[in-house]
Amino acid sequence: MPSSQIGSQFFASDMNPYTHAELSVRRRGGLIEDYYAIHSFLDSTKELCSDNRHRILHNHWAVRRILIPLFGPALVNSDGKCVNLKDLCEQDHLLADYKNRFIPTLGDFVEAFEELSAEEKQQINRIHGLYEGRKDIQALLMSPLTVTGQLRSLRITHNQWFCNEIIPRLFQVDRQLEELGPVTVFDKMQFRPWMDNGRELPRSAQKIKALI
Repeated sequence: MPSSQIGSQFFASDMNPYTHAELSVRRRGGLIEDYYAIHSFLDSTKELCSDNRHRILHNHWAVRRILIPLFGPALVNSDGKCVNLKDLCEQDHLLADYKNRFIPTLGDFVEAFEELSAEEKQQINRIHGLYEGRKDIQALLMSPLTVTGQLRSLRITHNQWFCNEIIPRLFQVDRQLEELGPVTVFDKMQFRPWMDNGRELPRSAQKIKALI
């Protein structure tokens, strides 16, 4: 099927890990099983939030800092073809979820966050201290701030979900069994129209469009 027709067969509102994997098969060959784990991981935040705010991993920060370290820079599918993971994530998942119009930046998501409360700032400091002596883990925890310059972005990494689902998989460390406080990633996040399957453009895409 020509690439121009592939996109018309998949609509953001219908997408799930299996249909994303189907899209990957159509574009890159191989089997559903070659791609399902990657697409399932990208959508794993649906466990935390049932609406499209959940797509906090749908950006280049997550692909570079989490997906590639976890799954590797490329995979060899069942047809023996080497598939670039960055292209797979961007073209078959991120863009597909936004009608092939844009890929939001981490900053676009952070703009939808409320400011941190004093209690949350204390929680961030406490969680950061749990990994004293592990500069690699602390660098990942702080990377949203490095990328966006917004202190409230640390809500993404300093929470029970990130410490127990992401960090152990990336660094082979034990889960943090103590209570780290509630997951507030989405509780303190407003829904924006662009999150609704690309209904509008986020700020980053508006800036690009203005330059064209």
